[in-house]
Amino acid sequence: MSIAILTSRAQIGTDAPPVTIEVFLSGGLPVFSVVGMAETAVRESKDRVRGAILTSGFDFPQGRITVSLGPADMRKTGGRFDLAIALGVLAASKLIPRRSLDEQEFYGELALNGDLRWVPGMLCAALRAREAGNGMIVPEDNGAEAALAGAEVRVARTLLEVTAHLHGHCTIESLPLPEPAPAAYGGPDLSDVKGQAQAKRALEIAAAGGHNLLLIGPPGTGKSMLAQRLAGILPLMTEAESLQTAAIDSVLGIPIDLSRWRQRPFRSPHHTASAPALVGGGAGPRPGEISRAHHGVLFLDELPEFNRNVLEVLREPLEAGTITISRAGQQCDFPADFQLVAAMNPCPCGYLGDVRGDCRCSGERVATYRSKISGPLLDRFDLHVEVGRPPSKALRAGAEQGESSRIVAARVSKARSLAMERNGACNAKMQGDQFARACRASDECWELLEGAAERFSLSARGYHRVLRVARTIADLAGRSEITVANIAEALSLRHLDRVRRIL
Repeated sequence: MSIAILTSRAQIGTDAPPVTIEVFLSGGLPVFSVVGMAETAVRESKDRVRGAILTSGFDFPQGRITVSLGPADMRKTGGRFDLAIALGVLAASKLIPRRSLDEQEFYGELALNGDLRWVPGMLCAALRAREAGNGMIVPEDNGAEAALAGAEVRVARTLLEVTAHLHGHCTIESLPLPEPAPAAYGGPDLSDVKGQAQAKRALEIAAAGGHNLLLIGPPGTGKSMLAQRLAGILPLMTEAESLQTAAIDSVLGIPIDLSRWRQRPFRSPHHTASAPALVGGGAGPRPGEISRAHHGVLFLDELPEFNRNVLEVLREPLEAGTITISRAGQQCDFPADFQLVAAMNPCPCGYLGDVRGDCRCSGERVATYRSKISGPLLDRFDLHVEVGRPPSKALRAGAEQGESSRIVAARVSKARSLAMERNGACNAKMQGDQFARACRASDECWELLEGAAERFSLSARGYHRVLRVARTIADLAGRSEITVANIAEALSLRHLDRVRRIL
């Protein structure tokens, strides 16, 4: 009888809890069993491990082999444990030294010929391995991703390479820490948008304060163009934020694009998307669009065309910054700290209030159309801006262009830095004492805001969101205190409050 013990990690959401792999060899009839709440792909590893060991030139042990994956009450999925199980069998058979397995974690699916195959979620495992102070041996295709975490990562192509390294016959060098340089933003530029001075101003304020933005206007006025240019004026992510965002792609098995490192994600799901597609779900919970937009922008075009039940699931993550997906046997938390931008027409035909349009929608049809968006969801938009038809003169070829994204981004970055130094968070995320300290204003400001709150029937949330927007406007102007002009501009950027009776 003999036993070998190794370490690997499972994948639950974006977490990678440790799994202890115990391989026990004993006498008796040849049986290979895997225990420890292992799903089908894990139980099938015994056939892949046997084939890989034999084709790599080792003798497969005769007798009873029991593989225990602990803790026993945690679900294990996928082929990520194949390499660890194979090494455990070899170590228990005394074909490799057991001491070489200490302080190491092993990952990789095995092909029958002994090749190591890519597995998802390796960045999450690498982040936890770095915290534990362990080294890692991973498939070659996972190497660059795992090295981003700063852990000691070694890559191998085959089981034979791993065993040679553990024997000391050859050394696999650890990968250097990659240092991807943030590339210049190459997306659409704000100067492409003709006219729309107020909408551009609202976009700048939204970027500087992290505020949610709703654009309302007839078709073809540039609502989608404006939203698509928000990512180009947002500040770059920090290294920690970049790793968190990359971890979501890692879980989904999406290659991490180092050419876009530190650039904020921009996600724009179609209005036919289901609730699980938007917030995450499935039998084995997977992150949805709001998690893929973590630290970035989620753009919902044609907002009233989304199913109302789908939109309602956004309310909690907009406040909490996370989403919890619960299933009968598993619960996963996914990050979802995103900035929501949406666009909609003012009525079903799209031309209500447009002097050049011919709207024949009745008041009842308009009310029904807009009621697809609930009051609580609308209340979570800090800015709702009317986007009108630009003057024809501004559309001429060669007409004077507005400011470029680079110029606006510089102002946004400066204002965001002021807020981070003062609050430790952007203005849209201020809480408690941060809010009271940041929103100092004169009596005239409070009187103006309180009068507007009474006139427009602002909720407590709406009242505080006006203050947050005014604080951002003051930051863009470099002022330490909020002025009456800041409050007035913040109120002017809440179009739906002025037309509440229509809604």
